[in-house]
Amino acid sequence: MNYNKKTIIQALIVAFFIITGAIVFTVFFKPLYYYCVDAFSIDVLTGIDRNVIIENYNILIQYQSMFYFGALELPDFVMSSGGEIHFEEVKNLFIVIQLVCIVTGILAIRFIYKAIKTGEILFLKLASKLSIIIPVVLGGVCMIDFDKAFIIFHKIFFRNDYWIFDATTDPIITILPQDFFMYGFICIVTLILCGSGLCFLAYKRQEKVILTSE
Repeated sequence: MNYNKKTIIQALIVAFFIITGAIVFTVFFKPLYYYCVDAFSIDVLTGIDRNVIIENYNILIQYQSMFYFGALELPDFVMSSGGEIHFEEVKNLFIVIQLVCIVTGILAIRFIYKAIKTGEILFLKLASKLSIIIPVVLGGVCMIDFDKAFIIFHKIFFRNDYWIFDATTDPIITILPQDFFMYGFICIVTLILCGSGLCFLAYKRQEKVILTSE
């Protein structure tokens, strides 16, 4: 099936919204981390009170918001200059993701609203296909070797080694086990797949409405 330029652009925008939306939701979905604290016994392994862990994690997540303009100050953890730089780099990257999510979200809603009125729904089918490519590819790679994929991800997005934390100078890493990031990745992939599925279902439903009305 051939897609015109307009359909491709609309589909890409919707796909970007699904992907960035999944990332933003997962990062700010604090219950996922609370579950991991108990599931991995982080408080027991680190010897740090659960309430202290939660409080500092909440501060760390608040810092990632594009609407937070203060410095990162963790009351119970010291940080090296390299650690501070890394969290600042993560925040900058995440701000871009949040901005993309907002812009593409507004456009996606507009496209879908217009599609319901005009019947131009083909972009939903293409968006479903495009958004599913990334989780399928990344999911396959991570299933083979998540540790290696984790390292490759950091080497792609960060131009230094500040992401390699030393627990003696940046003890915050002790409450952020790699298994937690794996759970976060699984959550992101699951949400993207759900978004892809919803696009396809919306396309089929609207297609049925159009055929029925003819």
